[in-house]
Amino acid sequence: MDRQTISRLAHAHHPIAAPIADESVARLLSRATAHTEAGRALDLGCGEGGWLVRALAARPSWRAVGVDLDAAALTRARETATALGLERRLGLHHLDAREFKAVEPFDLVLNVGATHAFGGLLPALAAAREHLAPGGAVLVGEGFWEREPDRAALEGLGVARDEYADLATTTDRVIADGWTPVYGYVSSPQEWDDYEFCWTGSLAAWALDHPDHPDAAAAREAADRHRAEWLHGYRGTFGFVTYLLRRSR
Repeated sequence: MDRQTISRLAHAHHPIAAPIADESVARLLSRATAHTEAGRALDLGCGEGGWLVRALAARPSWRAVGVDLDAAALTRARETATALGLERRLGLHHLDAREFKAVEPFDLVLNVGATHAFGGLLPALAAAREHLAPGGAVLVGEGFWEREPDRAALEGLGVARDEYADLATTTDRVIADGWTPVYGYVSSPQEWDDYEFCWTGSLAAWALDHPDHPDAAAAREAADRHRAEWLHGYRGTFGFVTYLLRRSR
């Protein structure tokens, strides 16, 4: 079973692919879109379009564009937008986000939980900068170390110690890169637990509901492995912060 299919099944009950509850997403989007009544949003790695669909539903005068490599996820995004009557305000592109070229700049650029597509936080911000209109904002979500990671945490995440920093250092790096945080949100332990139990539970439930499917065993194995990596590895060590940023230079 390929990684995109696993992710799609795992996010069946938590379409926002990050440890952020719906009410927190709504608050972040409210702040991120408040600076203009009729704006344009771009999500570089939109997946099933959870952020964009919510933004368009809350802001009837906004339009949005989503870019992602997962064709099936984009189909789901289109279906959701159509069901909500938002399809005319949403454009979707099956494309590597690094290759996307816009004709016009955007008032809001999003990359939440997908900075890996660009090789990390600062490269993702560099890409966002290229698409940002003057006075616009970036909503970016990234991991950080809540505490010094031990070997189990690093192995569970499959990362090296220096791939992430603590919250203060991460914020300092963003500021040094020419950005000003005008808001930020750190996901709570409850949001993390809900996200991880949804991720592993949805995937495991699919395997149980489709016992004769050729990928059922692989899905169950992926769910069991991920649950163990989280509970015995990075739980309480790895955090997630979502910044609302504006350019300071």
